[in-house]
Amino acid sequence: MKQIALYCFLLFSLLWGCTPSVTDIYIAVDGQQSSSLREALVLSSIEEGMKAVAQVREEGNQQTVTLHLMAGEYRIIEPIKIDPALGPLKIVGQGADKTIIKGSIVLNPKWEKYKDQIWMSQLPKEQEFDQLYVDGKQQVLARYPNYDEKGGHWQGHASDAIASERIKTWTNPKGAIVHAMHSGEWGGFHYIAEGVDDSGQLIMSGGHQNNRPSGMHDKYRMVENVFEELDAPGEWFLDSQKKLYYWPPSGTDMQTAIVEGVVQKHLLEIIGTEDNPVHDVEVSDIKFEHTRRTIMEPYEPLLRSDWTIYRGGAILLEGTENVRIQNCELTNLGGNGIFVSNYNREVSIVANHIHDCGASAISFVGSPDAVRSPSFQYNETVSLTEMDTILGPKTNKYPSNSSVDNNLIYRIGRVEKQTAGVQIAMAMDITVKHNSIYEVPRAGINIGDGTWGGHVIEYNDVFSTVLESGDHGAFNSWGRDRFWHPNREAMDKLVADNPEMPKWDAIHTTIIRNNRFRCDHGWDIDLDDGSSNYKIYNNLCLNGGIKLREGFYRTVENNISINNGFHPHVWFKNSEDVFKHNIVFTEHKDIRLQAWGKEIDYNLFPDKEALENSKNKEIEQHSVYGDALFEDAKSGNFAVKENSPAHKIGFKNFDMDGFGVKDPRLKLLAKTPDIPTMFFGNTSGEDTTFKWLGAHIKNIATMAERSASGLNKTAGVLLLAIDEESIAEKSSLQVGDVIISCEEEEINTVADLMKSYQNNNWKGTLKLRVFRNQNELEIEVSTKK
Repeated sequence: MKQIALYCFLLFSLLWGCTPSVTDIYIAVDGQQSSSLREALVLSSIEEGMKAVAQVREEGNQQTVTLHLMAGEYRIIEPIKIDPALGPLKIVGQGADKTIIKGSIVLNPKWEKYKDQIWMSQLPKEQEFDQLYVDGKQQVLARYPNYDEKGGHWQGHASDAIASERIKTWTNPKGAIVHAMHSGEWGGFHYIAEGVDDSGQLIMSGGHQNNRPSGMHDKYRMVENVFEELDAPGEWFLDSQKKLYYWPPSGTDMQTAIVEGVVQKHLLEIIGTEDNPVHDVEVSDIKFEHTRRTIMEPYEPLLRSDWTIYRGGAILLEGTENVRIQNCELTNLGGNGIFVSNYNREVSIVANHIHDCGASAISFVGSPDAVRSPSFQYNETVSLTEMDTILGPKTNKYPSNSSVDNNLIYRIGRVEKQTAGVQIAMAMDITVKHNSIYEVPRAGINIGDGTWGGHVIEYNDVFSTVLESGDHGAFNSWGRDRFWHPNREAMDKLVADNPEMPKWDAIHTTIIRNNRFRCDHGWDIDLDDGSSNYKIYNNLCLNGGIKLREGFYRTVENNISINNGFHPHVWFKNSEDVFKHNIVFTEHKDIRLQAWGKEIDYNLFPDKEALENSKNKEIEQHSVYGDALFEDAKSGNFAVKENSPAHKIGFKNFDMDGFGVKDPRLKLLAKTPDIPTMFFGNTSGEDTTFKWLGAHIKNIATMAERSASGLNKTAGVLLLAIDEESIAEKSSLQVGDVIISCEEEEINTVADLMKSYQNNNWKGTLKLRVFRNQNELEIEVSTKK
């Protein structure tokens, strides 16, 4: 039927010579015309629809053509491809809940009982897939340790995942997939087992998915695709003979279950060139689902950032102008969601729902061909005598003048851990606004380098970040640009001799404003190595504070850091950095500063001690201390009252209601961060109970509490209760313990504990000394699962 419909369309075109009236083409899964489409051209596949669009263009019609995808599932045998000849074009579904494009095939297994709870089916030899869905739910590739949604890294990890004793139990280790964190938790690595050596260890290939070489983390490891590990409901394994083994969850009807295998890497490719771009394309109201993992595809380093990346995704854009992806859902993807590669202008990614992805949600990544004198690894440099010293990009091969607006992003990085909700590298003038991003293993928003700035990050709600990594932030950036050198003395000399060098690549100021950030395992805003030319203002930081590592020309004004403060690390002598008009809850946590920048002053501290500690460093001479007097901190309104001392230092209230997605449909779905209890100031009284890592804690405040605990003074933090399945419950802490030291700092109050915790949380572990049963004990507590 679809061939007949297409033939009629082509015949119509031939007879009439051109088709100026054909601007709407309809695709229906069954090819049937509904009563509303009796006069319309209706085809039965996207492939035929794209051929029809090409025919319209060949006949000279340059009007916008709309390809209407009616409700149903469209399984594609190759990516949908839009080239420059097809625009202007709209591909419009009937809603992401109705029109679904899938990169999977229906398997139609003939099940028979293998043994115990495991079933088996012989599949055709040509069928190859890397993920399995049964009745719409992703199943678990046979693994160790078993999947546990609350299990932390990879939803379960074990130090003995690839121990020789375990490997001995595997009949055929070849093909096992090994996942491991970087030893410093700076992202992850992925490997394929090729065999076993004489010592009983796996011979593996891979490990190219990270730009900071390292051994495997000794704890955070997981192995999958091993037949002998098929030992739990929902697990499956496909052997080399295409025998599919499966342990169905309770209640699964094996005779009627719909079984899908994922086969496609990309679903939609919009590809042109700078000289001949694809232009004026809109894709809307479609669900994109089921793509393969790409962890073993070729990766490339993103300059000297910590990232390598696969240049692709479910939707790939390259060489485009004025492309819009709107009101779509991207889910159940093995790799990246939307990838904007090399030359692109005026790309808009608006009001999409992106979740449950193996890698990053949205990436804007230019070409190193556009970078002057690029380096590609942390210790790699280009000498000044050989360096191109011209400012800005060398070519136009990068994304620019584009936006990520009003998207809901969560549960990404399910496989890869060097990922982000929004990733920007080698790009210019990218606006990221009104997005809600949470439940991610690393940063919510990441800028990988200073090339070429001009980005605006505003009104985003970013929280539950750095859940499966360390030493990072809800927002993170690097700036290892031409001025940056791994040898600090060499870098000092470079910049002293060339003061404007930090702006050779970061030619435009990047603005971070009016966002709400919360990172419980790092910093809320983390400007790491070399990040330069930033203006940061009107941000509400709910836990991790603001860190500025070595860099230049950063102005931080009018921000609020709840339960934390300012972390300046290894600054240059003439950084020109400014930190003023901010509300902080702790003294500044400076590390190895050569100088204090241009101006550090006019800030509000919580108490006299914190202010005096900072004044003793010959800064903050006009700053004050006191209760900030927030309007309604418990509900998240941190605007200050008219009589707040914050007004004395020039602080100005900013909007507390504009964070995150605005689209009503997405706003109903979006989570918001937990509003923290303030540990410092008037709220931390002796009878107040706080919650920390799942433990309910309070100050030792009475002689009765002191006597019951056997303490020699009325001081310390008492554990009253511990929640089930919490971080505290998984540690060796016990109810009744009194914490008296943290990281070798004496702990007298909850405020003391929280100050030490906030200063050391980024490490991932805390060394505590507790008083238990009249004895002092030293224990180490992980700050994440």
